[in-house]
Amino acid sequence: MAEEKQKAKKVSRIGLDSRFWKTFIVVLAAFFTFAGPTYVIYVLRSFLDINFTVSVIFGFVLFVAGLTLDWYLIKNKVVS
Repeated sequence: MAEEKQKAKKVSRIGLDSRFWKTFIVVLAAFFTFAGPTYVIYVLRSFLDINFTVSVIFGFVLFVAGLTLDWYLIKNKVVS
């Protein structure tokens, strides 16, 4: 019982107690996971003329950040 309260306290500390923030974090995680390795690389390479290797590394970092955020949301039972 105390462990559940502690988890609930962690979730509310980040602000996941409102429906708006839950939705925002889920959409942000989806953006990082799917748009990071595709559209962000394209924008960095085509429009900003950044080196291809740097843009791919940045896309991979966003992908990992999205997966980590997804894992966090599932672990704290924000998303089932």
